[in-house]
Amino acid sequence: MPPFVTNIAARLLGLYINLLSYFAPVKANAVAYKYFSQPLYGRLHKNKLPIILREAVPVTLQHEGVGFQAYVWPGNATTVLLAHGWESNAARWKLLISYLRKSGCTIIAVDAPAHGLSDGKEFTIPRYAAYLNVAVVTYRPHYLIGHSLGGATVLYYQAHYPNPFIKKLVVLGAPSEFYSILKNYNNKLGFSKRVYSRLLAFCTDCYGMDLNDFSGAAFAKKITVPGLIVHDRGDQTVAYAEGILIADAYPDATFITTTGMGHRLHNEGLYTKIYDYLFTEAVEAGNEGTD
Repeated sequence: MPPFVTNIAARLLGLYINLLSYFAPVKANAVAYKYFSQPLYGRLHKNKLPIILREAVPVTLQHEGVGFQAYVWPGNATTVLLAHGWESNAARWKLLISYLRKSGCTIIAVDAPAHGLSDGKEFTIPRYAAYLNVAVVTYRPHYLIGHSLGGATVLYYQAHYPNPFIKKLVVLGAPSEFYSILKNYNNKLGFSKRVYSRLLAFCTDCYGMDLNDFSGAAFAKKITVPGLIVHDRGDQTVAYAEGILIADAYPDATFITTTGMGHRLHNEGLYTKIYDYLFTEAVEAGNEGTD
């Protein structure tokens, strides 16, 4: 769907929710949260999987009776776990996997809650982190790599589920502040102050904590293993300033600024740096342009 059509649809939905809030505020709040927590895209059909996922060994893992999908590309004892972002799925790692395979490592990728082939309708970072914990306990990876909300989840995970066998993190284009995520959603749909304030209160109840404390930068402060933080200066989805917040708070971070790669961060030069960071020596912080 062209971006301008998506934007118009989002604005119409926001207008509907704004109007609904005057007559049925509880329902309006439920609809607003539904579209905040339930992805519209990123689902997969098990009979039409992308080639990269058909090359993997499929595994269904369980968390509290809910199934979620993992994919395993077997290799040596060194293991990497991949966490994709919002409205995506494990297939987004196709190009990076081709680089990681050069090391001979074992690669694990998961489908987030309500994404890919995983069960459920609602996505939250704590729930995604719980899924990652099941995969980590099962496969004991040495390295975690996350993109976008997957990167934010990796930070949350390592702050809340620290363990002795994870050696390095790679965080790509991740948001830091929960308020930034919520404000991006608000700006996209154009909510009234009435709707936004009620949605904010609802999210606070759902997450069970002050949303000021739900911060990638705050999580990063607690992490003791080294991390590679990558963010594009022109990222139109997650502001570059979010990456700076995470890198500045992270005690042992290497920060790479890219130019011209956007939010997706698909680039051969960057993949080479990630490979080097994991399997050879730590890369130096700096700027990375497009090919």
